[in-house]
Amino acid sequence: MKAVYIINGFLESGKTEFITYTLAQPYFQMRGKTLILLCEEGEVEYDAGLLKKSNSIVELIEEEADFTPNHLIELEKKHRPERIIIEYNGMWNFKNMKLPWHWKVEQQITTIDGSTFPMYYTNMRSLLAEMIRKSEMIIFNRCDGIQDLSSYKRNVKAVNPKAEVIFEDSNGEINQIMEDDLPYDLKAEVLKLDDYGYGIWYLDSMENLERYIGRTVEFTAMVLLPESFPKGHFVPGRMAMTCCADDMAFLGYVCEYADAESLTQKEWVKVRAKVAKEYWEDYHGEGPVLHAVSVEKAKAPKNEVISFN
Repeated sequence: MKAVYIINGFLESGKTEFITYTLAQPYFQMRGKTLILLCEEGEVEYDAGLLKKSNSIVELIEEEADFTPNHLIELEKKHRPERIIIEYNGMWNFKNMKLPWHWKVEQQITTIDGSTFPMYYTNMRSLLAEMIRKSEMIIFNRCDGIQDLSSYKRNVKAVNPKAEVIFEDSNGEINQIMEDDLPYDLKAEVLKLDDYGYGIWYLDSMENLERYIGRTVEFTAMVLLPESFPKGHFVPGRMAMTCCADDMAFLGYVCEYADAESLTQKEWVKVRAKVAKEYWEDYHGEGPVLHAVSVEKAKAPKNEVISFN
């Protein structure tokens, strides 16, 4: 069987850039030849030096009528590659693609220009749907300045729920937590946070505090009583491990609570509090400040340290 990798997307969506980046990676310096089937020519061209270094060769297929199993077999016999990368033309209906019987698709990736996605989604939805229906990974690039990436994700997930969706801007991958990925319902009267939910809420509050302003959260936490804090304040939080035992941190936000002096350092409590955005000196500006509705003694959780692994 011949290993095949399909990279599809509309013109100028970043297909060539993605393949070029892949060819340049050390992990791609494999034995044998790579045949790149280029089905449309964009503004970005393959660098001759990189093709030579990666032992790759490009064959252009300009017409959809020429993308046939017989012609593909001829190109395979001509070059005898170990693997084949197909940079497919976004204007060719993907459901019409026919490959030789012995070609096995190992991976399919779709690249999408985030700045033009709404136009294509509105005017060429059927072509787009066929393009992403079987893709394992969908990469939205050029997402600088786009606010509602959650709607982009919902649109493609409606067609392909199993696909991994990645967003990138000019600085690289965007590690933004989408509302659809949150392990709790933002519409709930009280956001009841388990161990995992607390970690996600803490991280998301740093980046997207506006989601939580005025909302009520409830969680089990350890009490931290900093000596520098004014009367009536403490920090409920959790110890967290991000990668290893040496990488431990206490994750918590300041909480205003009239009876804070009745609490004991490192005891466990169940906190119900409203979230606000206020100035706090330790934040060096505005940030999440909790206003306790209730603070009750609680048992330590089974796993006192939460993990992001």
